[in-house]
Amino acid sequence: MDNKNEFKPYIPADKVVPEFTVTSIVIGIILAVVFGAANAYLGLLVGMTISASIPAAVISMGIIRVILRRDSILENNIVQTIGSAGESLAAGAIFTLPALFLWAEEGKIEFPSMITIFFIALFGGLLGVCFMVPLRQALIVEEHGTLPFPEGTACAEVLLAGEEGGAKAGTVFTGLGIAAVYKFIADGLKLFPSEIGYAFKGYAGSQIGIQVLPSLAGVGFICGPKIASYMLAGGTLSWFVLMPAIALFGGDATIFPGTVPISELAPGDLWGNYIKYIGAGAVATGGIISLIKTFPLIVRTFKQAMSSMSKKHAQKNTLRTQQDLPMPALLVILAAIVILIWIIPTFPVSPLGSLIVVIFGFFFASVSSRMVGLIGSSNNPVSGMAIATLIIATLVLKATGTDGTTGMVGAIAIGGVICIIAAIAGDTSQDLKTGFIVGATPKKQQLAEMIGVVVSAAAIGGVLYLLNEAWGYGSEQIPAAQATMMKMLVEGIMNADLPWALIFIGVFVAIVVEILKVPVMPFAVGMYLPFSLSAGIMAGGIVRYIVEKIKGTDEEKKERADKGVLFTSGMIAGEGIMGIVLAVLAVAKVDSAIVIGVTAPQWVSLIIFILLLFYLYTRCMKKSK
Repeated sequence: MDNKNEFKPYIPADKVVPEFTVTSIVIGIILAVVFGAANAYLGLLVGMTISASIPAAVISMGIIRVILRRDSILENNIVQTIGSAGESLAAGAIFTLPALFLWAEEGKIEFPSMITIFFIALFGGLLGVCFMVPLRQALIVEEHGTLPFPEGTACAEVLLAGEEGGAKAGTVFTGLGIAAVYKFIADGLKLFPSEIGYAFKGYAGSQIGIQVLPSLAGVGFICGPKIASYMLAGGTLSWFVLMPAIALFGGDATIFPGTVPISELAPGDLWGNYIKYIGAGAVATGGIISLIKTFPLIVRTFKQAMSSMSKKHAQKNTLRTQQDLPMPALLVILAAIVILIWIIPTFPVSPLGSLIVVIFGFFFASVSSRMVGLIGSSNNPVSGMAIATLIIATLVLKATGTDGTTGMVGAIAIGGVICIIAAIAGDTSQDLKTGFIVGATPKKQQLAEMIGVVVSAAAIGGVLYLLNEAWGYGSEQIPAAQATMMKMLVEGIMNADLPWALIFIGVFVAIVVEILKVPVMPFAVGMYLPFSLSAGIMAGGIVRYIVEKIKGTDEEKKERADKGVLFTSGMIAGEGIMGIVLAVLAVAKVDSAIVIGVTAPQWVSLIIFILLLFYLYTRCMKKSK
């Protein structure tokens, strides 16, 4: 185990090199918007996002080192700090805020204004950064060698291996370009279908299929075969057990919340009317189980955070690598946010309620930052924290007389702030870990994170409006799994009109899965999403499995996987960007004008997808020069 007193950062504390420059800020802002938009699209499609830190660092090295002929590891670190903030803020926003659009489509409320979305995202983002300032010493410095911070450490390794920046950046850009062209041909020109499927006539209610999209293969490769298989297992249970059972036993009956006889429903309709609620119960239970399992950790972290704040170092640290943003400035920001949450009508809370929201946020920020330190950002139960917040907020608002649509909107707004706090706190802790290893100045990173938050908060409203206008949340193109589930949860508590029998089926399925020691969240998300999505993710997971099973040293296997992660990160970003472009074309009503009118049969789609997977495999296996 490393001793923190013996640790020496890559750039010594007494050495000053370019760090917080105009170049790093501009590149970081661009990447924050790009990765934020791409991750918003991806998260609404598959219910999960990817970390943008490593792709942002690699792209930065490609630009600063190769194009601008400059060599500053700390500039690249600032770029990835700003860039990853966009991805994390988008992740927090898409899990909750689309619920407001769904209610607006139903005519229950007005569409949320851009300024409302901006304030919810801004408050959550700034609070997430502010709360990590007093936690940095306790979690990053004092726990160095104890908390691994997987993504933060991996990003530092990428930055330290900066000599390869040009080649690595090329890998990311190649994946980005291929996926963007692929997506445009499939879903823009519609030359071949991006989803193929077959409904079994002799097994009513079931349907096998796969979405042949680069982003799904990318998610599967990055998550790995285990997580992908858990999602596929959840999808298999829904589409080949539950739906056929509903079709078999339902017959000609009309069962709430459906409005027509079950015998008239296609598999997709069975999923929309019944499986969504079962999946929502499983996802909510998975989130709560995650919180219960980590409760001792939560208590320990919170105690440590409070102790760290009360001690406030006797000696004044003057070393560059030990300088945080000043506490008075943070207290001003916190006070301003407490007042604004009380004043803004979207948050129907008293001054005390506003303060409680912020205190609750600090609690989850401390939990989130330690969780990502132990198990990484990908396994951080952000949606579980949001579920717990939504349940409490909805019950409190209803009990205090703020019910109906006002209470529902207030619960989602509060849940959105907490969800973004947890996501940003986790991201900030990973970034500060990267900075700790490479020798960055903490206060400059914290300021960079705030810049990323402000820019991303300004952009996320436009992205959410664009995607809703193009396809609509809850549609096949963007199912918005978590947001739809949270909408149903809030409605059910506030109006007592949920099909609780279906939700309890999901609850007990999740409990059975937990007893079997299978990770609940990926299984539950697989239950909720269309089977074709999980199948596409599994395809990427299979490639990762093959790449890691082929003979070689541990170092060779790691190098292959790293190449694949960079390439697939590029693929996910490329498809996300093209998805935003196609959404713009759909809103502008010119999407039909680019369709050629000739669509290849489904088997052509399958062959093209297999070729894409084979190319991914060859990129991983190609030896470095």
